[in-house]
Amino acid sequence: TRIGLIPDAGGTYWLPRQMGAAKAMGAALFADKISGRQAADWGMIYEAVPVAQFEDHLAGRVAHLAKGPTQAYRHLKTAIRESSANTLDEQLLLEARLQGECGKTRDFKEGVMAFLEKRPANYEGR
Repeated sequence: TRIGLIPDAGGTYWLPRQMGAAKAMGAALFADKISGRQAADWGMIYEAVPVAQFEDHLAGRVAHLAKGPTQAYRHLKTAIRESSANTLDEQLLLEARLQGECGKTRDFKEGVMAFLEKRPANYEGR
């Protein structure tokens, strides 16, 4: 609103869903700067990391994801992205379908074996 426009690129759709209607309305009307910590507290972002720790934190997050079950990550992202447009019944059907696909992967088998053997999983992305 500082330049006479409204939030766009889905801002009026996503912000109320992420941070609540009242905070979205206030943020849009007053166009106050929002810190990373405040954005995390309001649910706009997953987390805020101090600049001094950012590189190490990012490297740790990247390593975690790279070693993980990438097929499950792919299906998880699909389920989360589609959830806001689905009814509960539609979402449960989507979850069942995607879970079935995950259950056919080698990573699922490895995850179960690792759990049973009480060791870290060695995922391959298959």
